[in-house]
Amino acid sequence: MLNYITRPFSVLIKNWELTKELTLRNVSERYKGSLLGSLWSFINPLLMLSVYTFFFSVVFNARWGGESVTNSKAEFAIILFSGLMLFNFFSECINKSPSLIISNVNYVKKIVFPLEIIAWVNVFSGIANFLISFLIWIIFYLFVFGIPHITILLFPIILLPLLLLLLGLSWLLSSVCVYIRDIGQLIPPLTSVLLFMSPIFYSLKMIPESYRFIFMINPITLIVEEARKVLIYGESISLFHWGATMTLSVSIFYLGFFCFSKIKNGFSDVL
Repeated sequence: MLNYITRPFSVLIKNWELTKELTLRNVSERYKGSLLGSLWSFINPLLMLSVYTFFFSVVFNARWGGESVTNSKAEFAIILFSGLMLFNFFSECINKSPSLIISNVNYVKKIVFPLEIIAWVNVFSGIANFLISFLIWIIFYLFVFGIPHITILLFPIILLPLLLLLLGLSWLLSSVCVYIRDIGQLIPPLTSVLLFMSPIFYSLKMIPESYRFIFMINPITLIVEEARKVLIYGESISLFHWGATMTLSVSIFYLGFFCFSKIKNGFSDVL
């Protein structure tokens, strides 16, 4: 039993150097050949923050929570971007997941290559981009509000279920998509739907009570809500919400890994 629990992590530990090398290569090749190079990692989040803030706070005159709880567009931008950076991390990893095996056929043909680490590489590469967005958020917060609340130290705890969820979905989607290619076409529009089904551009309080349960079954909803509590409002984590999200994430984590392990031997025959 213990072997089943630790196997996803033992694969990572055993192949840590290879995983690190592939992750660094993925990150460095993202903007390879562009004139500004890695500066795009900072420019893209800043541009995204500016565009969304302008359209939602100026064009649509959006108000957080249904009332004017912020006195400036800068405050609105901080609330908006705190959820957006989390969802972008989620969508980046999920949108890449279906092609992880299909686009790495050369790894499949290598008998000794540990295919399980490709999902780890996918998530670690996403973390690198997320950290840049988070750094921009921190700088912006310092400029507008000053020193963050001490509860910001709880933020890594909130990220843990998100990481496990992304790893599980990466294994699940990448393995199933080898046999059912249509999944690769379905995921991008599905993540677009999830963007508007998550409290990114609006407060969850704005959703009518009778429909709120639909949004609550979306795991990203609770992660974003808890993140805003510790990052912006200085509140502690809801153990009930965190526990529910963690339970779901752990279940998908192991489901994805063992599904991948069971059907990976057939990859070379299909590809």
